Amino acid sequence: MALHLLASVHHCNLTGLLPFKRPNAPVISRNGNVPRPNSKCMATNEISVSNGGSTVRRSANYQPSIWHYNYIQSLTSEYVGESCTRQLDELKGEVRMMFHKVVEPGEQLELIDILQRLGLSYHFEDEIRSTLEGVYMNTNHGICNKERNLYTTALGFRLLRQNGFSVPQDIFNSFTNDKGNLEESLGEDTKGMLSLYEASFLLREGESMLEEAGDFATRKLKEYLKQNISEDQNLSSLVRHALELPLHWRMIRLEVRWFIDIYRSREDMNPILLELAELDFNMVQAVHQEDLKQLSRWWRRTGLGEKLSFARDRLMENFLWTVGKAFEPQFGYCRRTLTKVNALITVIDDVYDVYGTLHELQLFTDAIERWDTNAMDRLPYYMKICFLALHNSINEMAFDILKEQGFHIIPYFRKAWADQCRSFLLEAKWYYSGYTPSLEEYIENGWVSIGPAVMLVHIYFSITNPITKETLDWLEEVPNISRWSSMVVRFADDLGTSKVCNQRLNFALNILKLVLNEIGASEEDAREYIRSLISATWKKMNGEKFVSHHPFSQTFIEIAMNIARMSQCMYQHGDGHSVQDGETKDRVLSLLIHPIPLYKDKWD
Repeated sequence: MALHLLASVHHCNLTGLLPFKRPNAPVISRNGNVPRPNSKCMATNEISVSNGGSTVRRSANYQPSIWHYNYIQSLTSEYVGESCTRQLDELKGEVRMMFHKVVEPGEQLELIDILQRLGLSYHFEDEIRSTLEGVYMNTNHGICNKERNLYTTALGFRLLRQNGFSVPQDIFNSFTNDKGNLEESLGEDTKGMLSLYEASFLLREGESMLEEAGDFATRKLKEYLKQNISEDQNLSSLVRHALELPLHWRMIRLEVRWFIDIYRSREDMNPILLELAELDFNMVQAVHQEDLKQLSRWWRRTGLGEKLSFARDRLMENFLWTVGKAFEPQFGYCRRTLTKVNALITVIDDVYDVYGTLHELQLFTDAIERWDTNAMDRLPYYMKICFLALHNSINEMAFDILKEQGFHIIPYFRKAWADQCRSFLLEAKWYYSGYTPSLEEYIENGWVSIGPAVMLVHIYFSITNPITKETLDWLEEVPNISRWSSMVVRFADDLGTSKVCNQRLNFALNILKLVLNEIGASEEDAREYIRSLISATWKKMNGEKFVSHHPFSQTFIEIAMNIARMSQCMYQHGDGHSVQDGETKDRVLSLLIHPIPLYKDKWD
């Protein structure tokens, strides 16, 4: 079935992504069909049912972790200490001088872009903000329309919007013809097309000009690659990379690692910027290694990896998620908190999806809702370990906030985890009753069960000082940014895990299967439809940067967007969260284990 037919069926409810009401009660089976399993990638030859007094458990056959405790504890880095810090400060001083020397808006924008892509912009937030304010105020949004420079116009648009300046889409009007379409001759400017393509992903709802500009740029860039006549291999690499996944949707830290290699080979490479980027990357990696070692000790103390052999032991992968959310050194507490949350979500997900009987899952959900260790008495041993690890870890986080800021936040954590487990329980009830939900039912529960909503509650408390009652009220109602981020993760997860599950199940409950079953589309049409939902959700997230009536910081908004980015990274080539030895292993090695050989050392 054609894609436009898919959109016509669900345009209002899904493509529009209207806020859904969370189901208050599980859906009861409407028929007597055999139950269909909905858990991620579980084997179908075992089921969690009572059988003459014994219980036979399902199994997902997850492999043990490849990142052993002793290996993590052995990680060391030479990029620590006073000498590295002194060298870093000297290089940062030289870069600050560049801000004073560069006065032409186009060059200023290029400097900021390079700093961002090299992962250095967090060192120069004041300089970047001041420069962009000047560009925005003094040169018609800094985009030099009178020169009809598409590259600079699009670059300025992207950087200004990224940093919270509400630049209108009609800044591109000067590049259109009498019919309002972009001039075909613009396609000859590949650098400009690439800049326009990247800028188009900053669009908000209703910005049809940017939508058309993105389609136009995509077509021209594909034609450029197809012709294969470019002598600029650097530009060709950038184009291929962008068409695979736009910059705005990429995991920032992984993009930094990739771009450092690209920048090293550029003819206009600035050796000061390159040296600073390489040194900073290695120093930040050393910080991440210390975070990781602390977390591996915590994970070992919980015993979850050892005692719950049915569940995914994925501390390293969960830490990689948090590096994608907030890599900067000052967010160490946030990273450690989030890794614990991620690891606990992963294990509890497997309790509900793989191992628990329905009766046990109802007992566990009740214990979470009560947040009372006395409720553990009715739980089986494996659930007692899981509940106590969660209870102790979250209470410890709450104690830190109480001690530092005087806020009692257990009720907020308790509600977030109860919502999470209720959404898991609903999916388990669907499985045991044999009920196949509608697409809308699945999504309205799935954006909760996928996890970012509970993550963002913990993120808020780990980065916010001071906490305000106004923000707590907003947080309790689940802000839109949490909803949109969660939906992107749900869509990306289901796209990435569907092929693996299909190899092991006759039926796997996810959005792809539901689209195929409910509408009868081809698999490729269904996948394209889900990608269109991701694009539609990103438009809503982009708009959140410019919402003035909510009390959340831009840091909170950006981390929420980074969760969505990280999901598109983790599931880009399949299930990178559960399967360790593919792309995820390579990414762990390049981001967290192996330092970058310094460019300067190669020539000494």
